[in-house]
Amino acid sequence: MNKIRALALAALPLALLTACSSAATATNDNTQRELRELVDRDQITGLVDRLGRALDEGRFDDLRTVYTPDATAKTPGGTATGREALIAQASRNHTDANRIQHFISNVLIDLRGDRADVRANLLATFTPAAATPGRVAPEPQFTLGEIYHFDAVRTDEGWRLSRVEMSTLWSTGTRP
Repeated sequence: MNKIRALALAALPLALLTACSSAATATNDNTQRELRELVDRDQITGLVDRLGRALDEGRFDDLRTVYTPDATAKTPGGTATGREALIAQASRNHTDANRIQHFISNVLIDLRGDRADVRANLLATFTPAAATPGRVAPEPQFTLGEIYHFDAVRTDEGWRLSRVEMSTLWSTGTRP
């Protein structure tokens, strides 16, 4: 009996070490998953921010780092399929003659591995460009309240938007 007790006591440190190691591994795995999710959410939110900046500033070439090659869009400005068609649509609808400012907020992301559903609020204001360069543009003539719906996918280049769809909730004024 003493030999069995001695063996059990000798095995106790090994059992404790194994249990602690397993708990540490589980904690480490959870921490790694949480960090990955935080990075993914930040990168997807950055995509949405870059989309707004590209449209506001007329930096349409920047959209190549936002959309997948086969991306689709359904917006008040039209429907397009393929990144180049989306860029062409954006450049047609966002001209220097009519300035548009996008206020995008409340970005909600539902991650599913290498894919994500994204929802965001959008307030878009449309105003004619200032008559004199460098001057403040006149009061907006048209404002839209919309919901953005995006599909995002992880690619070799990082997260990209594969679908953009907008649902108009309200508008005020006359669209230019």
